[in-house]
Formats: sequence, structure tokens, C-alpha cells
Amino acid sequence: MSLTAEHVFHLYRRRGATPIQALDDVSVTIPTGSFTGLIGPNGCGKSTLLRLLAGIDRPARGDVALDGRDVASYTRREYARRVAVVPQETHPAFDYSVMDMVLMGRHPHLGPFQLEGPDDYAAAVRALEATHVEHLADRAFTALSGGEKQRVVIASALAQAGDVMLLDEPTASLDLGSQLDVTGLLDRLHRERGATMVMATHDLNLAASVCDTLVLLRRGRVLAHGATPDVLTSATVRDLYGVEADVQVHEGAGHLTVVPLRRSRAAATDLQ
Repeated sequence: MSLTAEHVFHLYRRRGATPIQALDDVSVTIPTGSFTGLIGPNGCGKSTLLRLLAGIDRPARGDVALDGRDVASYTRREYARRVAVVPQETHPAFDYSVMDMVLMGRHPHLGPFQLEGPDDYAAAVRALEATHVEHLADRAFTALSGGEKQRVVIASALAQAGDVMLLDEPTASLDLGSQLDVTGLLDRLHRERGATMVMATHDLNLAASVCDTLVLLRRGRVLAHGATPDVLTSATVRDLYGVEADVQVHEGAGHLTVVPLRRSRAAATDLQ
């Protein structure tokens, strides 16, 4: 499996206003089995790149491909069997149960008007067990805590696709304990299942704790792309955010940590 974006440009057009260039000649390769983090300031293009990789949007120029095949050439159903998206927040229109929410991940595998069968229920149960929320199967999704909801949404993504999981700020708005729970879950799923994961996040310490590869974006362009220890440095944090930071391996945590210290003297006013 390979997921790539090559020389991608993307514009957001607004009626009566100058188009906004969100991505400018971006090329990235997502290694099979990697956990890749997309990081950078607000407006740098993280979510836009994630939407292009998900096939939700199409680039103005350039190519996005899965296994060498243009994403646009896949049907929605076909692509969804390979690539699942975990949004930042999920607000179902009806009061679905947890099992119903996870079974929704099986829809790409069903034909028109086809109902879920034993294999689909088995896949949903496996996904619930993998995310440790099987005891919530009969609960109403809307009655869950934020951390529980995110686990259920991840379970739905597991039931949906076996190749790639794309995550948009998966720990946003969660309390510290829930952040640790979801982070631990993603790390375990990546290690045990060998899933390819791509995560857009503002949380540098989250990225440092679970991602083996990082793509650093600034003003719609790739500032750096490579192994986490190589590209997450005090210098790149300064370049991205105009912030002086202490970046080093924390003995207790066992991974890189980022401690912001102060605005750098040369903090650019044009940082996004």
C-alpha cells in the first residue's frame, strides 16, 4: 500500500474575494505501516492535505494516489473500503447506539439496500473489542463521554477499512485523561495491527509520542518531512511557530517532548 501526494496545489475560492492558496506544490509519501503526523500552525494546510488524502476534495493541480492509482478514479465506496476517516467531532442526526455507530463503518462493504449480515456484526464486535468499548455496545452514542465517543468513532473506522486511517485532531477538546487513553489506543492499534495512520494535530507532544514520521507544514508548503527525531527540533519549532522551545527526550516519557519557552526574538509577524 502506498499513499502519495505529488506536486499538489489547492485553492479555496470565495465568491467575490481573492482565492486562498491552501497548498503550494506539496509532495509527500506516506510509508506503508507508518504513523505520520501532519503538524504546523493554524492555516498551514494540515486539514486540507488530510481531506485530499481522504478523497473528500480534489487538488487544483497535482496528483493524489493510492497504490499508484489516482484517488479520483476510485468510486466512493471502493475507496472507503481502503481508507477510513476519523473526524475531530461526530454529531449523528439520530440517537444511535454504539453498535449502530460501529456498524456504519461496514456500509462501504454492502450493496445497495443490503443489510448487515453475520460477517459485518463480527467485524463490528472485533472493532469494539480492539478499542475496549465492547461493554458500551448497547449504550446511546450521545450519552457517552468525549473520550468514549472518540474510541467508538475509531472502532467504526477499524470496522470500515483495513489499510489506512486518517485522523483529524483526534484528541481535541478531550480532558487530559481521555487524551492519554486515546493516544495509548492509537499507539497500540498501530503497533499491533500494523495500520497506516495519518494524523493532523496541533499537539506536538502527542505527535512526538506516537508518530514515527512527521510532515511539517508552513504557509501551505512542506518545511520538513522525515523521521520524527530528525525533523522535530528546536530549530523547526522556531521556524514553524516563532517560538523558542526545549526539545529533548524525556526520561520518564521515553520520547521527545516539546516545552515552549518564549517567543523568539525573530518571531515573524507573517507566521500563520
